[in-house]
Amino acid sequence: MQAQTKKILTLLLVVFVIYTIIATPDKAADLVAQWFNAMSSAAKWCGDQISGLAS
Repeated sequence: MQAQTKKILTLLLVVFVIYTIIATPDKAADLVAQWFNAMSSAAKWCGDQISGLAS
């Protein structure tokens, strides 16, 4: 039962993402850019923390 629920929720998420990309491509592009900036900042923070530990 739990595996089937996970499959359904994953499918709904994929359908929602595809719908968002088709319906509002500008907004979808902004969301991807924000996600990329967040991941970049997180990677920089991790690098800074490791550099601080190594010093």
